[in-house]
Order: sequence, then structure tokens, then C-alpha cells
Amino acid sequence: MIKNFRTLTSWGVAAAAAAATIGATTGGPPHPSPADPQARPTTGQGKETRTGPRPTESRRIATSVLDGDFRFTLTALRSRTDPFAASVRLQVFTFEDGAWRESDRAPVGEADSWFWFPLTGRHAVCAFSTSGTEPAPVAVSLLVTPSIGCSPTESFRIDDGQIVPARHAAPPSP
Repeated sequence: MIKNFRTLTSWGVAAAAAAATIGATTGGPPHPSPADPQARPTTGQGKETRTGPRPTESRRIATSVLDGDFRFTLTALRSRTDPFAASVRLQVFTFEDGAWRESDRAPVGEADSWFWFPLTGRHAVCAFSTSGTEPAPVAVSLLVTPSIGCSPTESFRIDDGQIVPARHAAPPSP
């Protein structure tokens, strides 16, 4: 039993809970209470804390190519401070001299206002429409969460390779 207890505890907290359950059912030692001074980590023990932000993780979530001249991409960027938050970036590339070159980029929504896991999961893109007309309209709607559904559509237009947020018409004056 002691050999199994050591093996289980090397797996982490979940295994320690399983080992305590096994020990309790087979008559082994009970799980130490939180008041037990040995159960609390002391300075220099336990997990190390991070001293700075983590590197940015990114994942391309959609791409559209128009007539081989323009390429549009939506990229999810995981927050450096909140592992559940993300930002979304729209990029425009033009095909020049045999290579794709970025001509502009713009955020979709506010920084860190999206949830990382819905953005990088299946069905993350509700709508991503592009057009080859000049100026090229681009519409983006993304999954907020499965229970909330899709975000309102954010519109842009691409004018000579530059992203211009589409302005909504002002409401009529009374």
C-alpha cells in the first residue's frame, strides 16, 4: 500500500485525493486536515510563481483569399495576463512580387474581450465574409460562448489594402 501511495501522490493533487480515498477505504492513514502545519506549503516550497507575462500564444481561426490578390486572416491572441481571455486580430495581405505581404492589421473588438477556448474551438467563426469589390467589405462575427452564441457582426472595409472600420450611420435626430 505504501508503494502505491507514493506512486499516486507523484501525480499531483488529484492523485493525492485519490490516495486519501484509497487509504480511507482500506484503513490507511486519513487525509491530513488543512489545519495541520505540514499540509501547508512554506516559503520556498510548492509551485513557483511567474515573474512576468507569458509569451503570446496565437492561433489562426479563419482565412479568406480573393482572386489571389488579397488574403484576410483572423487570428486569436491569448492574453498574457488572463489564460481565459483573448484578443482577435484581422490582417490583410497583398500578393506582391511572388509573396504575401501584410498591408494592414486591426483589432476585432476590444483587447482581451474574447474567451480563448470558444475562439479556438470548433464553430468559433459564425460569419467571416469578404468581397473582391473596391473598397472590399469584410464582416466578422465570432462565438462568444456556446450558451451566449455569436457576437454582433463587426464590419470593416479594405481600401487600397488598408483596413477602415465601417461606421454605422448616426441615428436620425428627433
